[in-house]
Amino acid sequence: MTSITTSAIDTPLRRSVERTCDDLAMLVLAAVAVIAGLTFRDYGLGWDDYTHAEYADLLLRMFGSGFRDTAALSFANLYMYGGGFDMVAALLHKIIPLELFETRRLVGAIVGVIGLAVTWRLGRRIGGPLAGLAALLLLALCPIFYGHMFMNPKDAPFAVAMIILMLGLVRLAEEYPQPSPRTVLIVGLGAGLSLGCRVLGGLALVYAVLGFMPLFLEELRSEGLRESIRRFAHVVYVLLPGLVLGYLVMGLIWPWSIMQPGNPFEALTYFSHFFEKPWKEMFDGAIVSVPDMPWSYLPTLFALQLPEVMLLLMAGAVIGTFVLLPRREVPARRKTILLMLTLAATLPLAIAMVKRPALYNGIRHFVFVIPPMAVLGGVAFAWAMERLRANHRTWQPVVLATFCFGLALSLAEMIRLHPYQYTHFNHIAGTVRGADDRFMLDYWGLALKQASDELREQLIERQEVPPVNRKWKVAVCGPQRPAQVALGPDFTIGWDSNAADFAMTLGEFYCKGLTAPVMVEIKRDDVVFARVYDIRGRSISSLLSIPAP
Repeated sequence: MTSITTSAIDTPLRRSVERTCDDLAMLVLAAVAVIAGLTFRDYGLGWDDYTHAEYADLLLRMFGSGFRDTAALSFANLYMYGGGFDMVAALLHKIIPLELFETRRLVGAIVGVIGLAVTWRLGRRIGGPLAGLAALLLLALCPIFYGHMFMNPKDAPFAVAMIILMLGLVRLAEEYPQPSPRTVLIVGLGAGLSLGCRVLGGLALVYAVLGFMPLFLEELRSEGLRESIRRFAHVVYVLLPGLVLGYLVMGLIWPWSIMQPGNPFEALTYFSHFFEKPWKEMFDGAIVSVPDMPWSYLPTLFALQLPEVMLLLMAGAVIGTFVLLPRREVPARRKTILLMLTLAATLPLAIAMVKRPALYNGIRHFVFVIPPMAVLGGVAFAWAMERLRANHRTWQPVVLATFCFGLALSLAEMIRLHPYQYTHFNHIAGTVRGADDRFMLDYWGLALKQASDELREQLIERQEVPPVNRKWKVAVCGPQRPAQVALGPDFTIGWDSNAADFAMTLGEFYCKGLTAPVMVEIKRDDVVFARVYDIRGRSISSLLSIPAP
């Protein structure tokens, strides 16, 4: 991994590897953009969507009133998050002919494609065109990232912001101690967007401080203490305009953060402790309170939910990084870049394993480590192909075919799960079929959209109308706001199953399986994601299989 050329593989017709890989990368980006544009409406609402839309309205009202209306600065706990994604979606909704929540899905797709493009450029910059293409493919065909980018208004934009910041930090390491204006701009923009999404963006400072150690130590050896300090001070001075830009960007998308200097630290303290009434989720076959999740929660889910090819390549890259750190012949800049990437991919998980905060909703809060994992995997693949070209050329087709087969497995699962890619479990876990009884799948309740659509269609097909002087009543076990939006104004949503006409339940452990006619069943890989029951004339005391928290 110390150096990678652009001739790791041979291409026909004397076409350069660089040109071929770049053309393929552009083709992949275009294909993802087209597919996302055709399918973004398929994705339902999550638990947080409706609240985030309200937050956007309050933020826009605050800006429109010249900061006289400050309700956004105390709204739920969302004022401790940035609202950039929400505001962009709300503004775009005013000018395009889409429903609000369809617009939010579209903006999510756009942000996700930007993240893919930046990941490609970062991988290409570090390991060459083949590494960039491999990183792009690994991320585009990672079901967890792809699924979250459509409907996760906090964690997916944060992941994209963090990879933009990582691109800036890598450029800074390459150009140290004379960063270009473009690098300063990228660092500032990435820092502002990251912190403006989530205060956890401050982790990038840790990546930078620890990651730059090999470069600083090399500077001390070659330049001496005085010159090293002077060069470092010069870099800090040159970065100041970028940091000012970052502060302004953070303030624009997270206004509460700049109302008082200590507000970001208050948010950090707030989120370091569990801030809601505890509930229980299923992990490894046991129902566990979220503040009591074991240290193995994250490593287990990452091992079972990421594609096998990404796990293998990323593990090789992490091991390779620590192997090359002591080697004197490896350039210090190369060590710094790979160490920063390795820290970005692993340090948040290690901290969570040690600190053991409340953990829930799978790995959605840690989606931001997946893009650097993809970059590491792309660099590792390009390095392996280069080594094989030099020493064992006959093995190149085998390794390439294995890589493509791993990607094909992920693609097949993504197609089969659509639009619930975020529930993906790999073949180590036995796919979602093997994971169903051990882990939560559709914890965000996206399947309620499809269940609602099919319920409406069935009622229209049967020519059924609601009882006189009232709407259809639907009892929902799952997020109720998304069900109400999906069903529309002809339905009333609630918890009361005694007075309801239909019961809509998620296929999760906390929802009962009812002894009533099934009108709609949403399944993937023979796993039930949601059902709608006809409970007219039946006495159903509760839809919950466990007591409410």
